[in-house]
Amino acid sequence: MTENKATVNEMAAETFELGEVQSRFADLLWENSPLATGELVKLCAREFGWKKSTTYTVLHKLCERGLFINENGVVRPLITRAEFYSAKSVRFVRETFGGSLPSFLAAFAANGELSQSEVEELQKLIDNYKKGN
Repeated sequence: MTENKATVNEMAAETFELGEVQSRFADLLWENSPLATGELVKLCAREFGWKKSTTYTVLHKLCERGLFINENGVVRPLITRAEFYSAKSVRFVRETFGGSLPSFLAAFAANGELSQSEVEELQKLIDNYKKGN
């Protein structure tokens, strides 16, 4: 299952960029799933002012792309929000920095964007990674 899930994560992140509306909708689903479609329609009407047809159209698009599934009138994610954005981040580093996380961090830090607490947090991540490998 993990191998299959990784494939889904990579496919969803690499082949699909979420627009603003789809992103807000996906966030709503991730925050409230599993969710019956009837409840989803009510929630979208309240949150976005959408009609039932709009809700189903956007849901269908996200299901086609492998982010969510609508089974027996219940919508649930196939991947979590964290998994989706993690895969997108990996893709960004791979495409923009040749897959080099140090190059990405160097570019980010060059603008003075890292606080001391962030540096310490990164060091903890590195230390924990070393212990685990």
